[in-house]
Amino acid sequence: MTDNLENKILIEGITPNGQSFRPSDWAERMSGNLSTFKKQRIHYSPLLYPIRQQDYSCLLVDPSLEETHAELFSQIMDFARLNQLRVTHP
Repeated sequence: MTDNLENKILIEGITPNGQSFRPSDWAERMSGNLSTFKKQRIHYSPLLYPIRQQDYSCLLVDPSLEETHAELFSQIMDFARLNQLRVTHP
């Protein structure tokens, strides 16, 4: 699910002082906005899904989310900015 990372916005769950952002499941919670359940399993949208990187949670956001779900995209980017999370754009 993590192919083409270079085309995604990466929001890293690390604070400015180098600590893991809490709660540790923040990326899963945010990804739940577009997830579905099938056969008692969660399936994340390719537009928005959590990953683990170097022992901390991250969120991958497809830039097209801004066009298809503008309000959700704004909420996610505002969350990252307010919590001073590192954001890498393609």
